[in-house]
Amino acid sequence: MKTFFRVVSFLEGTSYLLLLFVAVPVKYWMNDPQYVKLLGMPHGLLFVGYIVLAFLLKSELNWSIKKLGVVLIASILPFGTFYVDKKYLRD
Repeated sequence: MKTFFRVVSFLEGTSYLLLLFVAVPVKYWMNDPQYVKLLGMPHGLLFVGYIVLAFLLKSELNWSIKKLGVVLIASILPFGTFYVDKKYLRD
């Protein structure tokens, strides 16, 4: 389950960065919302999956509430999921 969470975490973080730094600027500078529509739904699904998997891993890895809070907050910060992977998920 931890490996699956790492994959979802990487994909969620990558989709978030693409959405923030590629799709949104294209939408507002070039008046083309196509990329936001293209990346928005996959990112949303990955985000929900990340949150659900974080709660499932809390009990499996015996995370404290504080550690779970850090993992959850990291999902809304750019590059946050990569920090979580490095700090909490690598063996």
